[in-house]
Parts: sequence; C-alpha cells; structure tokens
Amino acid sequence: MLRYTLMRLGIFAGCLLVVWGLVYSGVFPRGFGDSNFLWVLLLAMVISAPVSFVVLRRERERASVQIVRKVDRAKANLEANRRQEDVADDTARAQGQPS
Repeated sequence: MLRYTLMRLGIFAGCLLVVWGLVYSGVFPRGFGDSNFLWVLLLAMVISAPVSFVVLRRERERASVQIVRKVDRAKANLEANRRQEDVADDTARAQGQPS
C-alpha cells in the first residue's frame, strides 16, 4: 500500500514539474493575479489523476488484494474470539454460574 501511495505522489510530482514548466514557458496560460501557484497545482492534480489511473492499474490491484487479505484475517480473528466467548459463556451457564 505504501508503494502505491509513493508511486501516486511521484506521478503527481512529475506532473507538477511539467505543468510548472509549461506555464512559465507560456504554453499554458498563467493564473489570475496571485493565483498562479493554485492554478499550477490544480492543473497538475487534474492531469495526474487519469495518468495514475491508467499507469498504476496493476499496483492498485495488488494493493487491493493486500487490503482484502487483511480484512479477511481481521474478520476471522473476530469470529474466533466470538466463538471462544460463546463457549466460555455456555460453559459458565452449564455450571450454573451467572455470566
């Protein structure tokens, strides 16, 4: 998961540098007044999103599999704990002790 996040940040940083260069070279228009940095940032986000979606497809699937495994493991642990508590509760009731 960390690898995917770092790759997304890398793509965003690359897009930010490219957009910054294109804005300051005059290919893209500059923002109004002092909004130039926000314009460059917004444009880099808009460009990096579809690039990340296409380029990082395999890495996203790999991260998804890891998350599903962790969730399944947590569910199994919760179910095992629930069963253990049920057995202890049933044993206590069978012996006539209040639970």
